[in-house]
Amino acid sequence: MKRGDGTLKRILGFAAPYRAALILVLVFSVLSVAATLYVPILTGDAIDFILGPGSVDFPRIVPILIQLLATIAVGSVSQYLLGLCTNRLSYGVARDIRLRAMDKLEVVPLKTIDTHSHGDLLSRVITDVNQVSEGLLMGFTQLFSGVITIFGTLGFMYSVDARIATVVVVVTPLSLLVANFIARRTFSMFKLQSATRGELTALVEEMVGNQKVVKAFGHERANEDDFDKVNERLRSQSLRATFFSSITNPSTRFVNGVVYALVCLFGALMALDGGLSVGALSCFLSYANQYTKPFNEISGVVAELQSAMASARRVFEVIDFEEQTPDAADAAVLRAVQGDVEIQNVDFSYRADAPLIENLNLRARPGQRVAIVGPTGCGKTTIINLLMRFYDVRSGEIRVDGHPIMGVTRDSLRGSYGMVLQETWLKSGTIRENIAYGRPEASEEEIIAAAREAHAHSFIMRLPDGYDTVISEDGGNISQGQRQLLCIARVMLTHPPMLILDEATSSIDTRTEQRIQRAFAQLMTGRTSFIVAHRLSTIREADQILVMRAGHIIEQGKHEELLAKGGFYAELYNSQFATEEEI
Repeated sequence: MKRGDGTLKRILGFAAPYRAALILVLVFSVLSVAATLYVPILTGDAIDFILGPGSVDFPRIVPILIQLLATIAVGSVSQYLLGLCTNRLSYGVARDIRLRAMDKLEVVPLKTIDTHSHGDLLSRVITDVNQVSEGLLMGFTQLFSGVITIFGTLGFMYSVDARIATVVVVVTPLSLLVANFIARRTFSMFKLQSATRGELTALVEEMVGNQKVVKAFGHERANEDDFDKVNERLRSQSLRATFFSSITNPSTRFVNGVVYALVCLFGALMALDGGLSVGALSCFLSYANQYTKPFNEISGVVAELQSAMASARRVFEVIDFEEQTPDAADAAVLRAVQGDVEIQNVDFSYRADAPLIENLNLRARPGQRVAIVGPTGCGKTTIINLLMRFYDVRSGEIRVDGHPIMGVTRDSLRGSYGMVLQETWLKSGTIRENIAYGRPEASEEEIIAAAREAHAHSFIMRLPDGYDTVISEDGGNISQGQRQLLCIARVMLTHPPMLILDEATSSIDTRTEQRIQRAFAQLMTGRTSFIVAHRLSTIREADQILVMRAGHIIEQGKHEELLAKGGFYAELYNSQFATEEEI
């Protein structure tokens, strides 16, 4: 098994908190193996008291039989307790690894999530950790017991007759060499298999989650072809990995058969010469069989252990993701935010070779409404990402109430904004839980009031259970517009000092949009608001309109001023609202 990368050491590190369970595994393994190995000795002694037909020494056999029953009982109970302790150890370690991976995903920079397949991350946290658990379960039960059985059997065999035991020891390395030779070649195959499994999970997650788009464009056959290719690759890799891991057991069984035959041969010759009793020979044959059995079990568990190690490496890659820069020890906590936001000489790009925002400057006074417009890809949403510190600026500075945001805690900064995005997100749960997501302690009256302000109350009351209606993940059982109304209500409940509205009404009908705009107008009163919009009719009342192109602010002013200039904004506006004659 490959250990050079420290994967096994890290797995054992996760097992450290379960030292008690690990010690009990060892104790019960020893008891179980000792009881199992003591049975052949008792059986051999009983055989030696069977002298011939009509010559059975029952007075001596009966105590042996009682000891035999007691030994079997101890072995059975030990085996049962061994399973309990192993389960606790294996599943506890798997739980802790999964928690550590999930905790890491909560603190990595957003770019890490954006640059990795979500389905692959899902596969690593769930499927790969399960594989680690299964591998550990087999490993701790069979590997520990197997090793103890091997050394215990040798000890008992040497106590009976050192010559035959030496024959067994001489042949043993052959079995180990065969198992090791095959195991070394299976690790890379199982590693490749785990990676392809993650790729397949990502593909399925992507296709199932976007079935409407797939069907709308008639892409079912192409998706099936893509799936077939990855699935076939996984089949081929799994077949190769399983084949090479499977030949370990037959190979070691062949070697073990040689061991058993040699014990039979030497034992029989010694029994004929009177150097070994029939009972002792019977004992040795039992030991020869028991001695070879752990090698079969260990070789069988090699495949699981190799797969577990390959999966563990993928999980540890997640755990080793670089974390976002932590808040400074002296980071300030924003309190009583007024909403004075200033962007000074900011440069930013997602890739070093593709500049996006250059020398951006902006000042939003408390209570102002700042609209950001421009063609797709000009950097509108990027500004939102920078304001929220989802991404950090490469140069320049952003201040809130005079505090550089790099010097304040992320929680207090993000808690100062209420954000409604074009892409809605709802969790699986009740309507009430989703609205109260930002304020779990909110009262029923406050939740209903927020829903009324967002014009969501009426459709909520038409649902089967009202506010107790359970919606599926991402609100799949309600319409897109209704999902957006719930997201708006969620923000209205928190009453943040600043607002970010990124195409917040894009999925709402015109009549409801007008009502929502009035609700937003009330909500934005006295609050600094940043509004990203494509529909320019929604931002006529903004205090500032920033017109962006290729990461630069090319025009700035109020709606009427920008129209009067006849520049790029006027061109955008007229393209949406010009009459046929003007066109």
